[in-house]
Amino acid sequence: MNFWIEQVGKNSLIIYALAIVAVITLRWLLLNIVKRWSSKKDQRSSVYYMVKSILNWLTLYGIIIYTLIHFRSSDWMFSALFSIGSEPVSVFLLIIALLIISLTNRLSNLVRSYVFPGVYKRYELDKGVRFTFDKAFHYIIMVLAIIVSLSTVGFELSALTVFAGVLGVGIGFGMQNIASNFISGIILLFERPIKVGDRVIVDDIIGDVERINMRATVIKTLDNEHIIVPNSYFLEEHVINRSYSDKVMRLVIPVGVAYGSDVPLVKELLLQVAEDEAGVSPTVRNHPEPFVNFKEFGDSSLNFELFVWISNPEHVIRIKSNLNFRIDAIFRESGVEIPFPQRDLHVRSLDSSIIEHLKK
Repeated sequence: MNFWIEQVGKNSLIIYALAIVAVITLRWLLLNIVKRWSSKKDQRSSVYYMVKSILNWLTLYGIIIYTLIHFRSSDWMFSALFSIGSEPVSVFLLIIALLIISLTNRLSNLVRSYVFPGVYKRYELDKGVRFTFDKAFHYIIMVLAIIVSLSTVGFELSALTVFAGVLGVGIGFGMQNIASNFISGIILLFERPIKVGDRVIVDDIIGDVERINMRATVIKTLDNEHIIVPNSYFLEEHVINRSYSDKVMRLVIPVGVAYGSDVPLVKELLLQVAEDEAGVSPTVRNHPEPFVNFKEFGDSSLNFELFVWISNPEHVIRIKSNLNFRIDAIFRESGVEIPFPQRDLHVRSLDSSIIEHLKK
């Protein structure tokens, strides 16, 4: 420690320490000014948090950059730690490379948190498009930052061709699934057969797409469980997307009534149920009009289907339940019987000779 202090110089250390204290003090003063200004108007509180975030990372990276500048003449800062080919790599170059990647990541988060939302709102972009733009912007800017940082430390970008060849061999032997899911994730983000917020059915499980990552998609089920589905599944298997292009969908409510029931009355009651539900549920649509389908003569009942159109697939379960409650109530009031399965047993009398034979 003493040797290091002698190398750097006491005066230099004092100046460095005073500068750091000044930067931290300036951050504190600016933050308090902004806090007082934003407290007068609650609607500007978000500005305070944005400024606080900016000041925090400006302070941190400002100190690091000042450190590099202050100690630019020190031998330890530029001494080679190792070499990449013929290029020596020093502490200075490593810090610069890490700064580029870290600053780029923070810049990406800042733009996606405070700049893009205003653009999305102005052009009324849906949730899926927003997610795609956020992901694409972040990946592109981070790849550029990594390329710049690699060239900064002296890494020859031409060597990436060798790396790509090795990666190709690895994919050929054991990374087919990973590569397939990665490429499928890119296709999902841009082609958008599914998007964030869509209601989908995967293996008879209903859920909402919550995130589309580069390898797998996260779906939140109606039971508040999360299932992780590989991206390639959505391109290779049959997936029902209830929100694709048009959210309007048809509900089918099956109903069975006893033989001998007044069929026109049943039709009238079912249409009345649909009309009553449309009056209290904005999701239920009057156009297309509800329709009653006389499906078949069943084993124990006359089977009908009530077709009702709704504008939001997220309300399927609630609307179905409401309609069933209404059907049960209105059938009871009108004396329409909903039968249960039953069988008629016919017993035939036997001849006396057969009975005598059985007794023997």
